[in-house]
Amino acid sequence: MDDAGSTVPRRQLGRYLRELRENAYVTVTAAAKELEWSAPRIWRYETGQVSMHPNDVEAMCRVYGASAETIETMRSLARETKAHGWWHSYGEAVKDWFKLYVGLEAAATKIRKYEVNLIPGLLQTVPYMTEVIATDHPTMGPVERRDRAEVRLRRQRLLVRMVPRAPQLDVILAEAVLRRPLCDRAAMVEQLDHLVTIGEQPNVRIRVLPTTVPLFRGLSAGTFTMLDFPIDVREPEPTTIYMDGPCGAVYLDRSHEIETYEQIWRSLDERALDHNESRELIAATAKEMNHGA
Repeated sequence: MDDAGSTVPRRQLGRYLRELRENAYVTVTAAAKELEWSAPRIWRYETGQVSMHPNDVEAMCRVYGASAETIETMRSLARETKAHGWWHSYGEAVKDWFKLYVGLEAAATKIRKYEVNLIPGLLQTVPYMTEVIATDHPTMGPVERRDRAEVRLRRQRLLVRMVPRAPQLDVILAEAVLRRPLCDRAAMVEQLDHLVTIGEQPNVRIRVLPTTVPLFRGLSAGTFTMLDFPIDVREPEPTTIYMDGPCGAVYLDRSHEIETYEQIWRSLDERALDHNESRELIAATAKEMNHGA
């Protein structure tokens, strides 16, 4: 039995290898012949069914004409496919541009997010994300800050894409998120107004967990994201739970981990205000903040 921990890194590695091969216009048959492997072996790698040795990954990358930087990143990810559990560290081993979560997010059909501190990146306005990035990275130069904001804006496009169909986004915000102002209070009002507007999209649902809700099981879980993937495929991918922090991110997809977070989500779902009540609270908060500006 394969007990190599989370399947997240090997599934994503498979996606990237398939993308490299297709971008190089190399068929599975041609790649297998060049590598002296069987075609099913390449298929198993590309679908994330088995772990990969870094040397095998490098061999595939070289056939596809990948850059040295890409090869090193793929080797790093391959090493993680053998780990028991997986902690993705934002260090030199895996370059910052290699955004594993962004790839998973783009592949998801449904995104569920509970947020206790900030407006989620997919829902942030430019002034809001600009202040958040500047606060989190005070020594970062203006060009790099702008690049980070651009990445966030590109991510937001998935909410309005036509092909593949945009994912369903279901967000539950702790009420404190709405009441934590920016230095520019007018910009915070703009952000709250944006939540009201974007919450009218058919694939976006934004609800608020009031501060008056008593303690309940799972409240200590903190911010997390649950990604659900297509089920109408031969090898459906399991729901993946994602959490991040200043030093890295953890991915969970074992059955008992998924069930634990499904229970937590149900608890939040039962206690959050409904769509209309949440919209009214967000609008009222914006009005209060606007008058206090």
